Amino acid sequence: MTTGVRRRLTVEERRQQLIGVALELFARRSPDEVSIDEIASAAGISRPLVYHYFPGKLSLYEAALKRAAEDLADRFREPHEGPLGARLLRVMRRYFDFVDDHGPGFSALMRGGPAVGSSTTNALVDSVRQAAYVQILSHLRIEEPPARLELVVRSWISLAESTALLWLDGRRVPREELEVQLVQDFAALVAVGAAHDGPTAALLKPLLKDEPGDGPFADLVTRLVSLAA
Repeated sequence: MTTGVRRRLTVEERRQQLIGVALELFARRSPDEVSIDEIASAAGISRPLVYHYFPGKLSLYEAALKRAAEDLADRFREPHEGPLGARLLRVMRRYFDFVDDHGPGFSALMRGGPAVGSSTTNALVDSVRQAAYVQILSHLRIEEPPARLELVVRSWISLAESTALLWLDGRRVPREELEVQLVQDFAALVAVGAAHDGPTAALLKPLLKDEPGDGPFADLVTRLVSLAA
């Protein structure tokens, strides 16, 4: 009779395991409420062993939130195929998947807290915002946007963040409706920017003319016309 021998994890494998365990706990409670003892117990190791891989509680929290930030930034990646409205809707669905699955951790990342130094948290949040900004520009096929368009895109990213945070506080609006609303918010912000800025209008007209009649952008126009009537 033979028995399996449990392979000992390397230092990096153990570190990644602890980060994963921490993120699972953060999905249910704020990082400030999760102790090293809980993380050690969930990982099946002792508390002193956790400190062997991470010099302190803060360093583990920072590593966990860094992975969460990278995951969140990846949600904005989308193949450049099909209408822009449909692409943005898929992005918002993945974004809210993350928010739904990691509520307390998302709040901790975006709002910061005592567990993580403000400079580290700010740097992580800025990295997510910048990654989102670059991805949106790539969908607009623009590398150097006019000043007004840059303002529009960055404002929309901030709006998505604040909307998600407010939604977590009670989830009173169905997320599917918010996903569509945020895509239409993007269209509305862009339309206002284009109305005041010729270069922005010139850049966006070729993209918007290919939007289908049943897409989120066309739906917004229909609703606005109905309100005006």
